[in-house]
Amino acid sequence: MSFLDIITLVPKTIGPVKIGCTFEEAHQDELQITEHPVEKGAQINDHAFKLQPEVTIQCGWSNADLAALIGTLESLFTGGGLPSVDYISSVYSQLIALQETRQPFDVVTSTRMYHDMLFKSLRVVKDQKTGEALSVTATLKQIRIVQTQATRLPPKENQASPQATAGTQNTGTKAATPATPAPGGSVPPGQWNT
Repeated sequence: MSFLDIITLVPKTIGPVKIGCTFEEAHQDELQITEHPVEKGAQINDHAFKLQPEVTIQCGWSNADLAALIGTLESLFTGGGLPSVDYISSVYSQLIALQETRQPFDVVTSTRMYHDMLFKSLRVVKDQKTGEALSVTATLKQIRIVQTQATRLPPKENQASPQATAGTQNTGTKAATPATPAPGGSVPPGQWNT
């Protein structure tokens, strides 16, 4: 972590949750190149499109964070006692709640800002190295949101070829009728058993 990263004016965030400390960021921008097999030779590529970006952030929070200390002081001055829930538990609860809403949010990293992100995975590690800190690996993916619209077809009389372009219509129940065999058929129409 560089000195500029520490004193940055724009805080790094996952949705409304301010990141305490970032250990690593992995940004992935991928291009999908289509492949089509041909009769002879190698596969051909005739199209490419950009996949939605992903970012994996390894970050952490501690009960010694400035936000935790400020929360403790506020609790002491307003309620007279220590808060019953520690800071890292509340941060973890906020991350889980954010994932469960499945509503897109913004992510700000030291490299770039992402819009319309969702948690792909949220991994928490507790071991002898993390101690009482919260160590999170969050993999987030940008989603593409589209708007759909319903439209109405013009009346049949205003269409150039309504037999091809008109909407479907309910024409009632249709009954099957026996067909006449082609000339030279084996059974003449008068001898059908009905």
